[in-house]
Amino acid sequence: MATGRTLELTLRQEEVLARVVETYVAMGSPVGSKTLVEREGIGAAPSTVRNELAVLEEHGLLTHPHTSAGRVPTDTGYRYYVDRVLERLGPRPVELRLDLSEARNQVDSALRATTDALAQLTHLLALVSAPPLETTSVRHVEVLVLQPQLVMVVVITSTGGVTKRLFAFSEPVDPGLADWAREYLNDSVAGLQLGARLLRGRFEDAGLRPAERAFLAELAPAFTDLVEGGEQGLYVGGTAGLLDEFQANDLRGYQRLLEVLEQRAALLELMRSNLSSKQPFARVGSEFGDPELRNLSLVAAPYGLRHRNLGTVSLVGPTRMDYVTAIDAVRCAAHELSLIVEEVYED
Repeated sequence: MATGRTLELTLRQEEVLARVVETYVAMGSPVGSKTLVEREGIGAAPSTVRNELAVLEEHGLLTHPHTSAGRVPTDTGYRYYVDRVLERLGPRPVELRLDLSEARNQVDSALRATTDALAQLTHLLALVSAPPLETTSVRHVEVLVLQPQLVMVVVITSTGGVTKRLFAFSEPVDPGLADWAREYLNDSVAGLQLGARLLRGRFEDAGLRPAERAFLAELAPAFTDLVEGGEQGLYVGGTAGLLDEFQANDLRGYQRLLEVLEQRAALLELMRSNLSSKQPFARVGSEFGDPELRNLSLVAAPYGLRHRNLGTVSLVGPTRMDYVTAIDAVRCAAHELSLIVEEVYED
């Protein structure tokens, strides 16, 4: 069987395949030659269309789901169709209603807004991965003495993230030392990336007094543990609405998808699989490698800086999804997010 990437079809066969995919997406029932000629307006005789349908089936792009004369796309058929959609993409994504103006300079807010907007627009499962923690920089630090022996460190990052960490000491903490630490950290580590070696060096400055260096050493995990033990953020939206897009025989796939959502590491790895590319990409059906996800597809686009991708915008749904809308949506979202992260990371 030929694959969607290597098989070459005639222009008419490509048109017939595209109409079958799009009609099946819209109607959810097998598509026959009569429908293609009378409703879809293919300029050929029904006998010619029937012959082309048979050829496409021989190539493994279409199949008979039962005794009906109509056909439905196979995974290979969807793959061929999606590849052609990706090949025809223009240099810029189409404009969709995705207003992130209120989230400027707040990447976390923009990611959340993007996830919600994509889910509402497409009725698919929207997944947006956050930039790796080591790439974010420190914007502001607070060192607060809550009790004589209890200190809280608040770290606000350039993406808008806020973390709080409590430290218990065996002896009462000098409030003046805490105030000094706040001023010192804001002066010396603000603007540095969490994963930078330079940031770690600020806690071991030889010019500091022993008491100051010892106090900073106690507070250092508020910064270093964010990278070493932190998990890359993942924003999810549309789990409820996605159920409406599945047919009855797809529900096991939906259930399996919800199980995968609980396995964040595996899901992030799936989204990162094509992160080296600047172009949108797709996975269709059996390409997931999990038999229970064979009725699902994923379309995604990376966002980030000119020289580095930082995350991925993805939509997941049944293989019978509107690929054109989904691909345009993730491209638009990735483009808008890239504009925001460029402002934040290049300040």
